Amino acid sequence: MKLLVSACLLGVPCRYDGRSVPDEKVIALMKDHVLIPVCPETMGGLPTPRVPCERQGYKVTDRDGKDRSREFFAGARAAGERFEKEGCEAAILKSKSPSCGKGCIYDGTFTGNSKKGDGITAEYFIKKGYKIYSEEDLAADPELLGKNS
Repeated sequence: MKLLVSACLLGVPCRYDGRSVPDEKVIALMKDHVLIPVCPETMGGLPTPRVPCERQGYKVTDRDGKDRSREFFAGARAAGERFEKEGCEAAILKSKSPSCGKGCIYDGTFTGNSKKGDGITAEYFIKKGYKIYSEEDLAADPELLGKNS
């Protein structure tokens, strides 16, 4: 199975702080699946490192108050194009991210608090009908994706 994966989960240093958050369960999927790394934020034109961003309703702003929505929406579209071009069957996206978070994101106050909601890319993927999971879904159910047949 081909899976689109948040690049930071695979060890690519593309997060806002210039780091990655490698997830061993996600990386282990390489044994049975083809993993396609993406970072919607950099695909949308944001640099690494960058000022942290959080979703505030339909907008995404950085901690300095600059509206970064355009870059986030462009990144979501670019990641969606990659999903389709590569023939992916599902995506594993980084939890709580303002772009990739599924079901839970930071609340937009830059205080570390979270709330129910989806990041821009996750929301876009849901609207497109793509199957999406977070690394937390995989941790809760390691057999979630099974093996290639």
